[in-house]
Parts: sequence; structure tokens; C-alpha cells
Amino acid sequence: MIAVAKVFLVILSILLIGVILLQSGRSAGLSGVISGGQDQMVNRRSKGIDSLLARVTVVIAVLFFLVAMFISYLLAHGA
Repeated sequence: MIAVAKVFLVILSILLIGVILLQSGRSAGLSGVISGGQDQMVNRRSKGIDSLLARVTVVIAVLFFLVAMFISYLLAHGA
């Protein structure tokens, strides 16, 4: 049971990293300072994708913490 939960935790962590990396940045960063922010206007994603990725991130993060607490419960109670 613990092994299955650990595998699920690893899968969730990889998904969480991937979803976070897919999100667009909130600020222009160094490229915006140098070029005046023109890069962001050209490569701007629609708000629908950004909002979907934000919701998916929250769902995966909640699942990640629940599985982590489940694993710690199982380890504490000798299962």
C-alpha cells in the first residue's frame, strides 16, 4: 500500500512540476527590461489557458499534499 502511494506521489510531483513550467510568467523579467516588454505581447497566451493551468495546479497540489499526509499516516501507524 505504501509503495503504491509513493509511486502516485512521484507521478503527482512530476505532473505538478510540468504544469508549473507550462504557466506563463506574471512579469516580463530581464528580457522586458532590455527590450521594453515587446516579447510578451507577441507570445501572449490566452487567459483561458492560463486560468485552466492555474486550476489544474491547485488540484494537483492538493492531491500531492493529501497523498503525502496519507503516506505519513501509514508510516506512523505501522501499516
